[in-house]
Amino acid sequence: MIEIMIVDDNPIVRMALRGYLASAEDVTVVGEAPDGRSAVTMAQRIRPEVILLDHRMPIADGLSVVGQLAEHSRILVLTSDDTDDLIAGMLRGGARGYLVHGEFDPAELLRAVRALAAGQGWLSPRSASVTIAALREQAAREQQDADRTENARAQRAGFGLTRREQEVMALLSAGHSNAAIARQLLLTEKTVKNHLANIFAKLQATNRTEAVVRWTGRH
Repeated sequence: MIEIMIVDDNPIVRMALRGYLASAEDVTVVGEAPDGRSAVTMAQRIRPEVILLDHRMPIADGLSVVGQLAEHSRILVLTSDDTDDLIAGMLRGGARGYLVHGEFDPAELLRAVRALAAGQGWLSPRSASVTIAALREQAAREQQDADRTENARAQRAGFGLTRREQEVMALLSAGHSNAAIARQLLLTEKTVKNHLANIFAKLQATNRTEAVVRWTGRH
């Protein structure tokens, strides 16, 4: 039997949710709370398996208590708010599901409750898109951090040359012309010339030969 606690300041909503769940033989409502503060107190005492959590409530809203509730229960957010910041905040706080009022029926609510009870998640299309966007942004930030770290390492190891400048220098040392370097690195010849100007300055070289001598003498 899946034990459910309903947290919503609107008694009509609580009654409707209880009615939605009444038809299921594997679900039972063990508690109701009208605000976040009383929800935390009740949840600590009865420890329901799944909590249906609203956001807009007096005393303490859903976002402010989701982390505390998630310590001992699986949280399914049921709210009319679907802003990016709220969805992301609830999920970061520990919620495992997010549904928007008016966009789900009793059957989907039961599927979501059972999914959470089984250790899975359940997201509305809107919350799923926010989650995907957040993951992409995180991956992009991690890649940027990795690139900065690699460039810093390369600069310390190679006369302050960036990774791209080191690639240009390696091809220059192998005897390639500007045009050949441009083809291999998928650059324009003008970009290669700009890289070489930076390289000469960093190596304190006045021409290609001096640059190669300095570079190969270090590496």
